[in-house]
Amino acid sequence: MLTGKKAVIFDMDGSLVDSMWIWTEVDRIYMEKYNLTEPVTFHKDIEGKSYTETAQYFVDTFETLGQTLEQVMQEWRDMTTELYATRVFPKPGAVEFLTEMRRRGIRMGIATSNDREIAEAALHARGLDVYFDSVCTSSEVSAGKPAPDVYLKVAGDLNVLPEQCLVFEDIPNGILAGKNAGMEVCAVADQFSASDEAEKKRLADYFIHDFYEIMNDTYEKCGVDE
Repeated sequence: MLTGKKAVIFDMDGSLVDSMWIWTEVDRIYMEKYNLTEPVTFHKDIEGKSYTETAQYFVDTFETLGQTLEQVMQEWRDMTTELYATRVFPKPGAVEFLTEMRRRGIRMGIATSNDREIAEAALHARGLDVYFDSVCTSSEVSAGKPAPDVYLKVAGDLNVLPEQCLVFEDIPNGILAGKNAGMEVCAVADQFSASDEAEKKRLADYFIHDFYEIMNDTYEKCGVDE
């Protein structure tokens, strides 16, 4: 999996840290507060969108909300920053894998759809920020996932070619973003996206349940559907 790779780029939520549960809880509390009913396609509609794009989706979709884009984003920040700092932890084997990558001289970056303030709080709280040479959010590039922009930005920051990068992602649109950037992608198992596991394996080059599998060479090699 790591042959010929000079950089490893991680999606954060659901891939590097176990945090996807936060957003379903935030959505529930927020929708109850404003008496909103989610569309049938809600989860697919927002999959892979940047923090800003998701907030704009709320403003556009829920006409009764009566909030600006900035107000929505700030309220979400207030709701989530403490949760990320106190109740979010790395995926099994992630810290050991990061340590081994640093020992090997592999450069590392974060390409997240989350808000920068929240992402930095989560990484700092667990001491993970020291491992990364670049942290980029989808709100800082032209388009969110499945567009390749955020992964290409991190590769540029790391001064490596896309084909020299290995991506870790937990949702189909994120996997597509890495593939669209010309990178190999390893799908990561996550409870939130368990129903998409077959699709994740179809889209990705590799699949892991945890990061120990990479170090033990027990990961699954997947076929890529072109």
